[in-house]
Amino acid sequence: MSVRTLNFGCRLNAYETEAMRGLADAAGHDATTLIVNTCAVTGEAEAQARQAIRRAARETPNARIIVTGCAAQIAPEAWAALPGVARVVGNADKLRPEAWAPDAPAGPVSDIMQAEAAPPLPVTEFAGRARALVQVQQGCDHRCTFCVIPYGRGPSRSVPLGVVVEQVRALVAQGYREVVLTGVDIASYGPDLPGQPRLGQMVRRLLALVPELPRLRLSSLDPAGMDDDLWRLLAEEPRLMPHLHLSLQHGADLILKRMKRRHSRAQALALAARARALRPDIALGADLIAGFPTEEEAHFAEMLALVAEAGLSFLHVFPFSARPGTPAARMPQLPVALRRERAARLRQAGAAARQALFASRLGRVESVLLEQGGRGHTEQFAPVRVAGHAPAPGSLRPMRVLAADDQGLIAEAA
Repeated sequence: MSVRTLNFGCRLNAYETEAMRGLADAAGHDATTLIVNTCAVTGEAEAQARQAIRRAARETPNARIIVTGCAAQIAPEAWAALPGVARVVGNADKLRPEAWAPDAPAGPVSDIMQAEAAPPLPVTEFAGRARALVQVQQGCDHRCTFCVIPYGRGPSRSVPLGVVVEQVRALVAQGYREVVLTGVDIASYGPDLPGQPRLGQMVRRLLALVPELPRLRLSSLDPAGMDDDLWRLLAEEPRLMPHLHLSLQHGADLILKRMKRRHSRAQALALAARARALRPDIALGADLIAGFPTEEEAHFAEMLALVAEAGLSFLHVFPFSARPGTPAARMPQLPVALRRERAARLRQAGAAARQALFASRLGRVESVLLEQGGRGHTEQFAPVRVAGHAPAPGSLRPMRVLAADDQGLIAEAA
């Protein structure tokens, strides 16, 4: 039986979890091995991983728990001390086959800041998923004041186009109809590669070299990193999905400056307007942090207003979580209850915006990628439930939208 895995955090972590499952299986591990891939974005993410490890050690005392991921990279000794943990594998080593040999030593975690290349490890199977993830970039060179991820992921490194193309071709041959390009900061793709290609150039060449790929989607983008090729593709290439998720983080210029972000409120609004002008059917999402240190009610009001003004339909909302060692952790902190209350208000605004998007699709025929259990997603990434007989998972079908509720769209075969 295959190793067991627990994944916390981003799409890149999900990709790497599948890669590690394959490496551990190939090395001879079985279901007694549990791989826990941790996240360090928030204190809550770390707490969830710790609770899961303690529960696994309690419920399956014979399990061999191997912990990896960003939180484990940053504080390996703390994770090694948890009950049942046999090894901690650092982010620089977790995609190397030799790290998964059954007799691999429980040595020190490598210095991620010295990492020089994103390991090209193709993954051709994503258990239970209709869409596939492909890593194109790793690490981050920016230093936002709230973020510890650069210390868990190391410097920005790009995967060469040839490796990306090879993996996408293999995934399409396996039957995947949609691929999501993922990384820590994919908008920073390319400066470490020969010719220094930008993300848009890589995407353009990928689509040209893999014409059999029906749908390509991008994971979270830094607004400051959108290049001209990417804008042209958004306007002209129907296989690039009309869905952008933006790493905005806030909607007030003073807070953006204190976060050390590289865009302003006006630039975020201009980006949203440009995207909608080029692709009128586009859906926009964003990561937003509520309760950042020094955030006043007026600053928060600007962020709330940004949701409507930029037309943000899908929000990932985080109450601010002070990460030890970051500049933001040393700033004057807001009460935790206030952070949570503002996050709840922001989520309410996001829910209303999402409902408005769903309502706007009523009566339309949407191209839906079918998943397990009669569910799927449109090109805009709106969730769909199929009324009546559901086509086979993994197929792309035209579906007519009959109704919408707070869970998404309800549709039938057109």
